[in-house]
Amino acid sequence: MKNYTITVNGNVYDVTVEEKGAGAAPAAAPVMAAPKAAPAKAPAPKAAAGAGSVEVKAGAAGKVFKIEANVGQSVKKGDPVVIIEAMKMEIPVVAPEDGTVASIDAAVGDPVEAGAVLATLN
Repeated sequence: MKNYTITVNGNVYDVTVEEKGAGAAPAAAPVMAAPKAAPAKAPAPKAAAGAGSVEVKAGAAGKVFKIEANVGQSVKKGDPVVIIEAMKMEIPVVAPEDGTVASIDAAVGDPVEAGAVLATLN
């Protein structure tokens, strides 16, 4: 038996595959019910007119766990701006360069896809 973790459209599935005799195609073991889709939420507020030009993007799909910085706060390269929770891990999303937080474009609990803009800096 081999265990695999597969991500489809941001949903993570653990799959166990059983190997039959030599030359036979592997058969997938029964998979637990797929996770329920999150109810449709209103999109995150759009950046304000004074939003910054430097985007702080999510590196992985997950859920916003905590907002570490506030609008107007000065941050250095590598400082955490938002914390994402994915597969029971907390993943910091950090400032890509020094700047001032111009907007926070996500709220705690929001589902996010990899590459989504969570904040902007000036």
